[in-house]
Amino acid sequence: MTSTTSPLTLDPERQAKAKEYARIRRRLFFVDLAFSGLVTLAWLIFGWAKALEVWLRTFTQNDWLLVAAFGGIFYLFFEILDLPLAYYSGFTLPHRYDQSNETLGGWVKDQLLGLLLSAIIGLPLLEGIYWLLRVTGSFWWLWAAGGYLLFAVVLSNLAPVLIMPLFNKYIPLGKEHAELIARLTALAARAGTKVSGVFRFDLSKRTKAANAALTGLGNTRRIILGDTLLNEFTTDEIETVIAHELGHHVNRDIPVGILVGGVISLIGLYIASLVLNWGATAFGFSGPADIGALPLFGLALGLFGLLTMPLNNAYSRWREVRADTYALEATHKPQAFINAMTRLANQNLADADPEPWVVFLLYSHPPIRDRVALAASPKFSRDPAHAEHETGQIVAEGQ
Repeated sequence: MTSTTSPLTLDPERQAKAKEYARIRRRLFFVDLAFSGLVTLAWLIFGWAKALEVWLRTFTQNDWLLVAAFGGIFYLFFEILDLPLAYYSGFTLPHRYDQSNETLGGWVKDQLLGLLLSAIIGLPLLEGIYWLLRVTGSFWWLWAAGGYLLFAVVLSNLAPVLIMPLFNKYIPLGKEHAELIARLTALAARAGTKVSGVFRFDLSKRTKAANAALTGLGNTRRIILGDTLLNEFTTDEIETVIAHELGHHVNRDIPVGILVGGVISLIGLYIASLVLNWGATAFGFSGPADIGALPLFGLALGLFGLLTMPLNNAYSRWREVRADTYALEATHKPQAFINAMTRLANQNLADADPEPWVVFLLYSHPPIRDRVALAASPKFSRDPAHAEHETGQIVAEGQ
């Protein structure tokens, strides 16, 4: 069924800026990746890891304390070295392209909160891995992969109520949004899920970009709408955005994604175990459970993640296409969906028509040109000529 919503078009000037912004962010990503890899390698080649372990052992022989101390120093070392790049990419650049509302104080607060969360979440994980290395021998990677599955389920359930409120305020929508609440809760019911409410969050204190999500599992599941989306998008457009998120629920993308992530982690941890077994001898460590070999462990996982990134992104894009398809079938509002994608491109300064190699390597979502093409296809639009016009229009204007 064709929507009567008036069509929107891409802003050519903002698309030119979006391509420039995307190029700079890609370069920064690759620079950061190369820098992190080289510095991690330096810890091994120049013996910094071994020297730090020997120094720490002059204070304690307790394995738990050694893991905490070595892991903390190693992590802080990278955070300090990476601070200038993080400041430029996370604060200066978004302000330069008028995409950020965040104050310097707010940015610093977020960095400190990130450090705190890394300690609260990361340290127990690190301790758990090295405990498994000490007590389970050569099969530690199998137990660690099982632990990952449990951790992923718990974190998905607790994040909306424990972690996300540390960064944003979540307020239930009021009576002025009664129609929107009714539409979205009815949409959720048709998708076979119950939500604890529809909330707005103060995304505008950091960015001008719009966003929304279906978060949590079970009794913590809720719909959240960024105020930047709530203030700029129409009710029909918001409905299609949330229908997409509900599509992930209908397609069971969260539990399947956790299982797929578990399998990938299993392979990655197994490869890391082989690297640790080899590297313990090559770099003079006492064995795989030696905390001094942590840089080697990180290097192995990082390289595995880099090599599998295109495959992970391809899988993610496939899931996103399925969610888009569900949104269009559930709402019967292709023009509202097209408008929502167009508005996202304009507001979020997103490149609607990126190069194929960029999509292959880096995109976890289909580019906006493809999402619009899907909505404008004859499958969802009764008039094929209208579909061809919409697809050609957004690609041409995105170039």
